[in-house]
Amino acid sequence: MAGTVALLLLGAALCVAALSLYGFYRQGEAFVQRVETLFVQPTPTPRIDIRAVIVRQVRGASELTTALYSMETIVAQSQARELLGVQVGETKMIYVAYGEVRAGVDLSEIDASNVQVVSDTVTIRLPPPKILDAKIDVERSYVYDFDKSLFGPVDPTMQSRAEQLALEKIRRAACENGILEEANTRAEIAVRALLEAASFRRVRVITTPPPPSACPELEEMPASSP
Repeated sequence: MAGTVALLLLGAALCVAALSLYGFYRQGEAFVQRVETLFVQPTPTPRIDIRAVIVRQVRGASELTTALYSMETIVAQSQARELLGVQVGETKMIYVAYGEVRAGVDLSEIDASNVQVVSDTVTIRLPPPKILDAKIDVERSYVYDFDKSLFGPVDPTMQSRAEQLALEKIRRAACENGILEEANTRAEIAVRALLEAASFRRVRVITTPPPPSACPELEEMPASSP
């Protein structure tokens, strides 16, 4: 009987010792982990530049700001030949030209300095609209009339000069009919819709008026020398 009690006491003592050792082990492990955290720098949380995100989104929408103006116009070109101050012949051309002018706001010019974010309000300033390109559609343009007298000069550049004059007239007509203002309006609508779709609750888009140089005055083409 005494031997059994001794064995029970010995077993209990061993259990207590094992639990104590396990407790010390866990405390030591936790202590080591705390020490390691003192020497291991935590990974910093990356900061997101909201303005840079907005700039990337807006730059891809340039095509949405494009305004197109098309027009057909008629121009005349003539060249005379003189001999001793007297006109002895003349060449005339009437050219029907169809052209297109494309204007827009180049959103690729926007950078972070054009964007302001305050709370849930985004304010963005757009660059001014400009003429992107203007061209004559040669497939739809043609020489309506060509008249050359007996001694009229032969000018191989007459048609190209007529095309250039027609293009200038179409560009001026596009400006007079508000193509740059339309490009500004399209840009404002496109950028506002883009940012509102990106969950910005309040969007303020500031457009910039075109500079006077955006639409130069029509210059008459000089007559070529006989």
